[in-house]
Amino acid sequence: MGARKKISAEKRKEALKTMYFAKLQNVPTSPRKMRLVVDMIRGMEVNRALGVLKFSSKREAASRVEKLLRSAIANWEQKNERKAESGELFVTKVFVDGGATLKRMRPAPQGRGYRIRKRSNHITLFVDSKSNKVDQN
Repeated sequence: MGARKKISAEKRKEALKTMYFAKLQNVPTSPRKMRLVVDMIRGMEVNRALGVLKFSSKREAASRVEKLLRSAIANWEQKNERKAESGELFVTKVFVDGGATLKRMRPAPQGRGYRIRKRSNHITLFVDSKSNKVDQN
């Protein structure tokens, strides 16, 4: 690794120490379906986002995002050494990236085969308090 790459990698690692996030990788749901759920909670207050996810019609995807959000809250509490109060934490950034795709074949008429793509995704969820947002800007 070159010197410049190493320096920029170390800067990125230092920046991540001040951020509060949780990652979920290789979720066996298509990224498109997961983005529908994630878009509902982006920018929301954490307790309200948990309520929205609990009563979402997209049950499978919402339950995974809910568990991830709880993990991000726990990470924030761990780093700040105190409990999060209601109305304090917000979902600042959430993004869904495509993961590995399993490729399968399905029999089709006249000796052909149709390709089945079983997609997966990676979710990254950032939380932060309102006061920290104001300090950074």
